[in-house]
Amino acid sequence: MGALVSHSDFHLERVLSKSRNEEPLTKKEIRFLLDLRDEADLDRFFRTAREIRYRYFGEAIFLYGFVYFSTWCQNDCIFCRYRKSNPLAKRYRKDPREIIEIACRLAESGVHLIDLTMGEDPFFYRNDEGGKCLVDLVKVVKAQTDLPVIVSPGAIPRKMLSALYAAGAEWYACYQETHSRKLFRRLRPNQGYDERLRRKKEARQIGFLIEEGILTGAGDSSDDIVTSLRAMKTMRAQQIRVMTFVPQEGTPLENVPPPSPRRELMIIALMRLLFPDRLIPASLDVGGIGGLQNRLLAGANVVTSLIPPNAGLVGVSQSALDIDEGYRTVKGVSRVLEKMGLKMATQEEYAQWVLHEKGHVIGQDRQTGKIP
Repeated sequence: MGALVSHSDFHLERVLSKSRNEEPLTKKEIRFLLDLRDEADLDRFFRTAREIRYRYFGEAIFLYGFVYFSTWCQNDCIFCRYRKSNPLAKRYRKDPREIIEIACRLAESGVHLIDLTMGEDPFFYRNDEGGKCLVDLVKVVKAQTDLPVIVSPGAIPRKMLSALYAAGAEWYACYQETHSRKLFRRLRPNQGYDERLRRKKEARQIGFLIEEGILTGAGDSSDDIVTSLRAMKTMRAQQIRVMTFVPQEGTPLENVPPPSPRRELMIIALMRLLFPDRLIPASLDVGGIGGLQNRLLAGANVVTSLIPPNAGLVGVSQSALDIDEGYRTVKGVSRVLEKMGLKMATQEEYAQWVLHEKGHVIGQDRQTGKIP
């Protein structure tokens, strides 16, 4: 006589089977997966996420070079080390020549994309010279690295978005952090929820690929996560990410304990089930190289925040973790991939993926005249 199968066991297999068949999951089913606690159940959950990733990407993993070139910011987000009112934050604004040199070093190391990130720096917002500097920076980085470029300058005006796209940037990242309006107001005081969403919609209309992101562990509930996942589905972003809240010295949340690392892993796996063919990052900025394997086991297929050592750059969540030790490099990541039976994608594979997605976005524009 065979072993009895519990109702919960049956339900899990039914939900995972729907995911393998790429059938939409209900809100209740998403909550069910978020509430899993049994190690054996989680193993099945993560294994399913990896199976789906393999269906679209095989063993290939993409790597992103990270250049956080300005830590000045006009916002006062309560979770961020670089909020404008934090006197303990390390402030710098890198010289363009230095930024270009770092980008070229990253390109030579073998990354697939250059991530140009800054705080919402008033210099680039309120000064025509600053805006021109940013556009020129994208042009030169694009020309000298011949790699796709993602810009993360915050909720900038459409005119500036158009200029950055014309300069050669393919990607626009502008994280909402949460799609709960109430939590957004708390995390991002005096910022416009709708304005931030509108910038991403405008960027899609211009032709950008979009990265959307959420933060977990800073007051979000399971229902908030479900709301965000469903909102991201509607947005149809090409890359989606989740990052775990890390308490930052000098912020209102510095004494709030961080959540279990498992929470981020479960959300990554959920993202893979709900967005089977999208790019889902495993960031080195939270757990460093030591946290990479678990994120890849949960279904991520991009490694972000690679930073060359001794370049005077910082991370966002963990400002110094593994940077000067040289672990957050192509060489450091490649060791982990090899041990896991994964491989670094070729430049051609990533370029083809970007080209395919850009053609899809432009095709939507031509068919509908707008992006939903």
